[in-house]
Amino acid sequence: MIGLVLAAGAGRRLRPYTDTLPKALVPVDGERTVLDLTLGNFAEVGLRDAAIVVGYRKEAVYDRKDALESKYGVKLHLVENDKAEEWNNAYSLWCARDLFAEGLLLANGDTVHPASVQRTMLEGNRRLTDAGAAPGILLALDTVKKLADEEMKVVVDPATGMRRITKLMEPAEASGEYIGLTVINPSAAADLTDALRATYERDPQLYYEDGYQEMVNRGLRIDVQPIGEVSWVEVDNHDDLAKAREIACRY
Repeated sequence: MIGLVLAAGAGRRLRPYTDTLPKALVPVDGERTVLDLTLGNFAEVGLRDAAIVVGYRKEAVYDRKDALESKYGVKLHLVENDKAEEWNNAYSLWCARDLFAEGLLLANGDTVHPASVQRTMLEGNRRLTDAGAAPGILLALDTVKKLADEEMKVVVDPATGMRRITKLMEPAEASGEYIGLTVINPSAAADLTDALRATYERDPQLYYEDGYQEMVNRGLRIDVQPIGEVSWVEVDNHDDLAKAREIACRY
C-alpha cells in the first residue's frame, strides 16, 4: 500500500498564501505545511512510498520534492492534473487511477489530523480483511462532531455500508462526516476508475465523493471506519487555517 495526497487545488479562499502556493503548502505549524503533516503521518504508519497529485502552482511541490523525501523517508511520485484550475477533484483522483491497483491510503491535501487517524484506518481495514469481509473502499468517518451545512455528510446503514455521501443534506440526517481519508484496496481499482470517469464526464465540477456515490448507486459496497473523538480540521478558509494552527502544534 502507498500513500496518495490530492494537492492540485488552488485554495482561493486562502489568498494571499495561495497566490504563489497550492493549498497543501500553506504553513500550519512554523514552516510545516499540511503536506508535511500528511507525509509525516504516512511515515509514522510505515508507508514508504507516496504519490502527490499536483496541478495549481505545481512547481512549488517539484521544488520541495527532494527535501520532503529526505525529511520523511518517503519516496514521492508526482502525478499531474492538467485541469486542476478548471475541474473539481473527481478528475483529480481519476488522474491517479494507474495507482489504484497498488492499494492506497488517500488523504486530502487540506486536512490536518494526527497519525492516529491513519493508524485507525489501516487497523480497521486489516480487521475487516482478517474477518473475511475485506472492503473495497473504507472511508474515515467522524461520528462525534456536530455537523453544519458545509461538511461532507454521510449516511450509513450498519448492514450495507455507506448509502449516501454529499454536502447537500440536512445535518440531522447524517451518520457522520467524511474527513477526507480513504483506504482504496486493489479490489476496487476498476470499479472506482470507471465511476470517477462517469462522474467527471457528467459534470467536471463534481467531487470524488460523488464517484463514491456513483459506486453505491451501481450496487457496490463502500464501508466506513469511525475515527473516534479526534481534533482535526479541513482547511478551506482563514478561520479554518487559524484552527489548523492550534491543532497542528500538538502533533
